[in-house]
Amino acid sequence: MTPEQLHRVIVTVADAVIDHADELTALDQAIGDGDHGLNMKRGFDAVRADAALLAAKPLPEALGAIGLQLVMKIGGASGPLYGTLLMAMGKAISPDGANIAAAFAGGVAAVKARGKSQPGQKTMLDVLVPIEAALSAGAPDLPHRLPAIAQAAAEATVPMEATRGRASFLGARSIGHMDPGACSSALITAAVCRALGD
Repeated sequence: MTPEQLHRVIVTVADAVIDHADELTALDQAIGDGDHGLNMKRGFDAVRADAALLAAKPLPEALGAIGLQLVMKIGGASGPLYGTLLMAMGKAISPDGANIAAAFAGGVAAVKARGKSQPGQKTMLDVLVPIEAALSAGAPDLPHRLPAIAQAAAEATVPMEATRGRASFLGARSIGHMDPGACSSALITAAVCRALGD
């Protein structure tokens, strides 16, 4: 990945999260503590402000630095979880990004360990794991298919009862709402694919 491509990915992802902050907050107000959008916006505002500096780094270092920023800037569980995903990917990925599937799998495993959770519990893992599976299977048109896979996975959290995270306090009342972390994961996936496809 060239610095120009990495810069485009960083800015596109940050803009997507910032532009959808109100939507993420509304989802979190329904089943969480109502600050997912605000917290994510704060983290990605900081990432976007440093986009040029981050994009100048080799890919592994850039992912680690972005992950650290998210840990430092995003409150609640989302900062540590997204930060863990990116920092673990940064440790595993090659400078050219050719082993993205393996690096992403390592990141997802780190998120599972950090959150002590598994898919099916109405969390961001319900999007990350299907993405991991699609990346591992591979296909030339994957960047075009991943956004739909991620969106379908996020929508599949609507009928789930949360058994992990803040929404789990609501029990059956969490049914009928999309998980905010699953939604932000789908937004980020679509933004990465859009940036790489431009």
